[in-house]
Amino acid sequence: MSSSDTLILPTPEFFPAFPYPQPYTIQVELMRHLYEAIERKKVTVVESPTGTGKTSSLLCASLTWLHDEKHRARKGKLDNAATGDDWVSTQTRDRLRRELEVEELEYERKLADARRREAQLSKARVRKKPKLDDKPCQPIQEDSSFLPENNDDLREEDGMNLSPAVRALMARMNPQTPDEEPQRPCTKIYYASRTHSQLTQVLPELGKLKIPGSTSISSLNPISEQGVPYSLGKRKVQDNHSLSTSSVDQKYYQSRALSLGSRKHLCINDELRARARDIDEGCRELLAGKKENRCLHLPPVGEEMSMNEFRDQILATPKDIEDLALAGRASGVCPYFASRKAVPQAELITLPYNLLLQKSAREALGIDLKDQIVIVDEGHNLIPTLLSLSTVHISLPLLQTALCQVTTYVIKFRNRLNPANLVQLKRLLAFLDALAKFLEEWRDKRVLPLIDASHPAPSKFPSTKNEQKVKPLEVQEVLTPAELAERMGRKVVGLNMLEIVKYLKKSKIARKISGYADKLTEDAEKEKELEVTSADSKKKMSIIRKGVVPPLHAIEDLMIALAGATDGIVEIKYHLLNPAPHFRDVMDDARTVIIAGGTMSPISDVHNQLFSHLPPERITSFSCGHIIPSENVLTVAVSQGPSGRQLDFKAGKQGDPAVLADLGQIILNFTRIVPGGMIVFFPSYKFLETAKSAWASATEGGGYLEKFGVKKKVFFEPEDQAEVESVLQQYATAASSQTGALLLAVIGAKLSEGLNFADDLARAVVVVGLPFANLASAELRERMRYVKREQEKRLKEVSKENNDGVQRQIVQKGKDAAAELYENLCMNAVNQSIGRAIRHRNDWAALLLLDQRYSNPSIQEKLPRWLGGDNLFIAAHFGGVVKEMGAFFRGKGR
Repeated sequence: MSSSDTLILPTPEFFPAFPYPQPYTIQVELMRHLYEAIERKKVTVVESPTGTGKTSSLLCASLTWLHDEKHRARKGKLDNAATGDDWVSTQTRDRLRRELEVEELEYERKLADARRREAQLSKARVRKKPKLDDKPCQPIQEDSSFLPENNDDLREEDGMNLSPAVRALMARMNPQTPDEEPQRPCTKIYYASRTHSQLTQVLPELGKLKIPGSTSISSLNPISEQGVPYSLGKRKVQDNHSLSTSSVDQKYYQSRALSLGSRKHLCINDELRARARDIDEGCRELLAGKKENRCLHLPPVGEEMSMNEFRDQILATPKDIEDLALAGRASGVCPYFASRKAVPQAELITLPYNLLLQKSAREALGIDLKDQIVIVDEGHNLIPTLLSLSTVHISLPLLQTALCQVTTYVIKFRNRLNPANLVQLKRLLAFLDALAKFLEEWRDKRVLPLIDASHPAPSKFPSTKNEQKVKPLEVQEVLTPAELAERMGRKVVGLNMLEIVKYLKKSKIARKISGYADKLTEDAEKEKELEVTSADSKKKMSIIRKGVVPPLHAIEDLMIALAGATDGIVEIKYHLLNPAPHFRDVMDDARTVIIAGGTMSPISDVHNQLFSHLPPERITSFSCGHIIPSENVLTVAVSQGPSGRQLDFKAGKQGDPAVLADLGQIILNFTRIVPGGMIVFFPSYKFLETAKSAWASATEGGGYLEKFGVKKKVFFEPEDQAEVESVLQQYATAASSQTGALLLAVIGAKLSEGLNFADDLARAVVVVGLPFANLASAELRERMRYVKREQEKRLKEVSKENNDGVQRQIVQKGKDAAAELYENLCMNAVNQSIGRAIRHRNDWAALLLLDQRYSNPSIQEKLPRWLGGDNLFIAAHFGGVVKEMGAFFRGKGR
């Protein structure tokens, strides 16, 4: 065991790399927690409200640890080179120290050269467009080109599907030459968020960090005699003032950052983007083509100098996804493939959720999470994303198209396919045929009777009483994978679907079959007739065009899901009930996983759904308070309306005129007190539309919309996403006016997440009711049944272990897992809506929760820490609410 393995890095008391002079106490506490979690290889859930510098704290703590880890690893190399104190050992360590210094300086010089080249390119502002070839992009293909590739001659020319494929592609694109430097893999931080727009906020914060610059290795002692890292040792002998003054003349280190994205964001081939419906498929077609038809932005094999130079340019200066695409256009080199070449040497990699969470995507990109640091930002989106990534939809028309294509292909090439290929294709046909027949029979029994009932054919014979009593079956049915296989017949039960999937991937037969279907369609269009005879086949064969995902890929996804499962238009849908399996690989491989968000409450929900397989000692959490003073926020649970009636906005009462009248009067009273902007979140679009219709009437609904308009200009959340920006601009202008503005929106919709309603944009946020999900949803019902079954299973394990004398707390008794899940889904949405206000230290607002159920302790404990507990005011009557609000806003001079 090396010394670097035994040295424990002490958690620093303060962080000189933090970009601002004096971090808040809660920021230091958060960074200390993160640093310790990384060093001790923990999985942690962190809640840091908006305005508390979450991104800066995450970057500062993780990169400070990375900086200290470099010194620890370097000391380990030096100590392992020679362990004695004699002159030979000293000379050996000095020689290695000089070699390390030369290696580091040469690499830094290469990055500096890349920065200079980039600056010159930017200054010249010249964008060379590659010379377009006059040759047709798609030459005539022989039938033999559609045959599957032999197993002993599989060329991974599309490169982006399998783990070995990427490495093989990179090896072909960049064959190692004697005078080329070896790659420099290093410990990395993978920083993931849901969207690229959220990731663009990371790099500006990275540029503000004050990480100590690289110093001559021979002139510093990486590890002091006391075993303290260089950076930590300096902290122990310097105070805040000396650090801030001495750092002025110090060169700060620029971490090698890389943004990863899909072809959709990074492809610079305009011709391909114009003609291909699916850029991934279009790109793979170009990669699989002959030399004269390959993408002009991808250097030929053996001529990778431009690709390597652009790779260095990417690492030399941090670039977000848009900057990366622009730089690729300026250099004429594909940024998609160049960014993948930069992965081994990058220290900070930003990427969207799907590239991190899908194992196939990680393998395709050459991402190895072993002993790396993973940060999942906007963590409240993690579980929904995990569930959605594993959901597969297959419509009956798509299934019929796939069946038709495979059948036509097998008939055409039966005599030219080797036995192994033919056996696998026959198995695939058996699966497709059985699934299609099952869906057609299901449609005939359940869907067609509904259509006939809604459009009855005229009949001269009256229907009998028995006929009138017959009701069509439900148009949703829930089956387990095993039950589906059994319903499909004995042939499917005996099939090894994983073996078929392996064959589909290895042979790339899906694109071969789709390519042959394209050829038939093109030939038919040219000859004005189809080679396939039936009109039905003609319709199905013409659905798929060039550059569109082959339908067999969707079938492949379904087969993987079914095989790997542990638990008017007809559609089959595979829905994952347990989000943990896909994230387990990440947690098991990574050194540390940090799940961070502004509102992660209730944190227990993340623990229950994702961490059940982890030992308790590896799990930690941290929920920091807000940086704002307590007097800057007023949180009130409103249980009664002005009429004295208890407020209950359950779904069954949302159309009650008395309930709507009470709600209208409450909002009207608030508009008279709240300055600036005021946002009211409804639990659903349906409730908002019901209230809007009722309040529009001056006689029956009290004319509340008109009354609102007298006090504030009224806006409604648009249903069309394209109108959101315009509505927000108009609302912002009105909110800043003397009268202010009122925005009526919906929880969990377009305006309840990711938007910043700071200062006068939201001096009050009102949440109407509790947005419990619809229990009529088959997916929700099955998910609740699943967590209930898992809870019962774990309780049996606890009972058995306790009987054996092993005391281990696995679940909290007394809480029903299904009810807990249902409640957590609701409160996650509420907390996201509340989080739209209070965006910085000097911000202030009132947060008003309208429903008697908010007085329930089980609901209150799921509010963020800085809002719940003693910070929550529960009014005995509505007059008390008005009194508290008046005092609060008067205290703010409004």
